[in-house]
Amino acid sequence: MSEPLLVLTNCPDDGIADRIARSLVESGLAACVNRLAPVASVYRWQGVVERDTETPLLIKTTRGRYAEVEQAIRALHPYEVPEIIALAIDGGFAPYLQWIGDETEPPLVA
Repeated sequence: MSEPLLVLTNCPDDGIADRIARSLVESGLAACVNRLAPVASVYRWQGVVERDTETPLLIKTTRGRYAEVEQAIRALHPYEVPEIIALAIDGGFAPYLQWIGDETEPPLVA
């Protein structure tokens, strides 16, 4: 089984968050994506402290699919430098972790 990963990203609004979430799940790059309630983000960008409302996504995937997940987020995300952070999942309910692996298994090429 491929190592499960949790990928985090923040989107500028619910519409973009929904588009990214649906695309990742429909393409088999993520088993599940949770769209969280909007949050206030404070950050420094190009020397200026900014405050924006963003919609976080929690993306369940595997290390083997990470590069494709990152590529898909970058293609669909409007930010020049989107937040994309991958965290290893060190433990969890084994059947759930197996389900993540099963759902994100690349299709066999004949």
